[in-house]
Amino acid sequence: MSFSAPESLSEQIARYLAQRIIQGQLTSGERIQETRVVSELEVSRGSVREALLILESRHLIDILPRRGAVVTTLTEQGVNSLYDLYIDLLTMLAQRVAENWTDNNIRPLLAQVQIIQELQQSEDKVAFVESGFVLMRMAFAIAGNQYLAEVLEDLQPALHRTYALAIRRSPQETEYAARFFAGLMDAVLKRNLRALPGLLQNYGQHQRELVLAAMAEEA
Repeated sequence: MSFSAPESLSEQIARYLAQRIIQGQLTSGERIQETRVVSELEVSRGSVREALLILESRHLIDILPRRGAVVTTLTEQGVNSLYDLYIDLLTMLAQRVAENWTDNNIRPLLAQVQIIQELQQSEDKVAFVESGFVLMRMAFAIAGNQYLAEVLEDLQPALHRTYALAIRRSPQETEYAARFFAGLMDAVLKRNLRALPGLLQNYGQHQRELVLAAMAEEA
């Protein structure tokens, strides 16, 4: 496998390993061996170490004394803490978009919601999950809050990992999620700031319960 610009080599390695964690190919507590990654990807040990530090900052691995890098173990407390914060931040994002959208800047979001509806009909669950995070990133520019965007971006890999786990265990979840995104966009277009917290709270709680149920099945 070869990597190239524009991302740094370490970022590309981190993205590759992150996808393996998100898709469950590397599991909770599994050790990531630097030498194996170096050999598999034909990259330097220094680049791999930098990539592991990136993954640690994104809450996907822990770097432990005498053990090295291991995939972060999902716990009930950790998932609850993650979703408590995620629901509040996502509500703030949706409210800022509802306040700030214009006819021009809302069009890409409407197009992305349509893509989500189309993907719901497909068998590509990986693309469906990713499409929701694409919508979130599109909303950053309209919300106009750099710090909110940075925090959500920092949490995104851990959220992606948990939600991908839930989708693998409950494929029918895509239908529920597609309805949610349609309802969310309707509330945003109507600038219905009162409705948004309830919508996001219900959706976030639903996701949380799916993730916890999937974790219980794997235990």
